[in-house]
Amino acid sequence: MSNGMPIIIRAAMKPIPTLKNPMASVDIHTKKKFRAAYERSDTCAVPAASIIGEAVAATVIADSFLDKFGGDSVAEIKRNYRGYLKQIREF
Repeated sequence: MSNGMPIIIRAAMKPIPTLKNPMASVDIHTKKKFRAAYERSDTCAVPAASIIGEAVAATVIADSFLDKFGGDSVAEIKRNYRGYLKQIREF
């Protein structure tokens, strides 16, 4: 729900699940013990997560917009939106 003010989203995410010290593991083909490789390509996933969060927020806002002004075509959606704006200005 929005009253026309900017929409502020707060989010949290868990740290990237990798360890600096390789863990003991087992090769599923040879059944031999080995140390898992340390791989870390991204030290901070927050920038990538912000892109995903923005896309999800845009999808939810667009869905709400279509619930309010939706129609069978873009022309009908525009007509409904313009009618809504006209009604607000007259109020």
